[in-house]
Amino acid sequence: MRHLIVILSLAALLQSCEKASLPTWDVYDLPYELNRPQGFPEMDIPADNELTVNRVALGKILFHDKRLSRDNSISCASCHLQELAFAEGLITSIGVDGAIGPRNSPSLANVGYIDSLFWDGGVPTLELQILAPIHNALEMDSHIQDVLDKLGADYEIQRLSNLAYDRDLDMYVITRAISAFERTLVSGNSRFDQYAYQGQEDALTPSELAGWELFNSTETQCASCHSGFNFTNNTFQNIGLYENYADAGRERVSLNPADNGKFRVPSLRNVGLTAPYMHDGSMATLEEVIDFFNEGGHMHANKNELVHPLNLDETQKGQLIDFLETLTDEEFIYNSEFQLD
Repeated sequence: MRHLIVILSLAALLQSCEKASLPTWDVYDLPYELNRPQGFPEMDIPADNELTVNRVALGKILFHDKRLSRDNSISCASCHLQELAFAEGLITSIGVDGAIGPRNSPSLANVGYIDSLFWDGGVPTLELQILAPIHNALEMDSHIQDVLDKLGADYEIQRLSNLAYDRDLDMYVITRAISAFERTLVSGNSRFDQYAYQGQEDALTPSELAGWELFNSTETQCASCHSGFNFTNNTFQNIGLYENYADAGRERVSLNPADNGKFRVPSLRNVGLTAPYMHDGSMATLEEVIDFFNEGGHMHANKNELVHPLNLDETQKGQLIDFLETLTDEEFIYNSEFQLD
């Protein structure tokens, strides 16, 4: 709750920022052509942060800039690695001075399609999201004003700020530029996509196809929550991971006991790359995840009734894993447009 209060108070300041009285740079900023794979809907982009080449370029620089952290040791990219589909690969995040966070860093693939951020949905927009890790003592452990003091002295950052937003660097620019870049992190060219949307019938093996059928079956009900183009219905669910949760999850935001132990249903895109799994990184492999759901989870008053023993045999479990591996998007994890020159 403390971080949510900080974010909301900063949000009020953010919305009040007025455009600086500065000369417009004599450079035309072109619209950024967002990749929209087959089967994907239009992305909802705020009217005050339409994607342009300069805004995305500035956002990419800031995403990789370690000066966002107190001691200049951690950037957004430190905890969101492209080769891991912009997840981290650690059980939970490690911040400034080795501080250990309570939650696993989720993938940023297709983050522009998520309507509230973090495992508990505590931040309502992508523009506000960056303020949380900057101010979190277990992450970047800084303050937006300290960040502005450091970056504001950088001529190139100021030049790009004016090119992108026609104003000197401020909180408005930082939050919008980073979110502009993050919206370009679109993943939709896995072998599954080639099969389902691009008509390549031989893209999947018989075992993978059997896993896809099992995934959609009434027996497993996987697709009830992991649905749609992004393999998530964007709801918050308690899956019976624990009988007693050390992290209250969605309840921290809603203050409703019925939300205890509920966390965002994660997208399964690139899931083969984003281990360890669950909000706390408590499962190291997909095999562990499948075994957990096969056994039906632990008892909890808020557990989703769809989570129950499945009685899958070893062949079926292997088929499910084979299917999940087809959601890896090789083009996405090697896309040079997401990397600094």
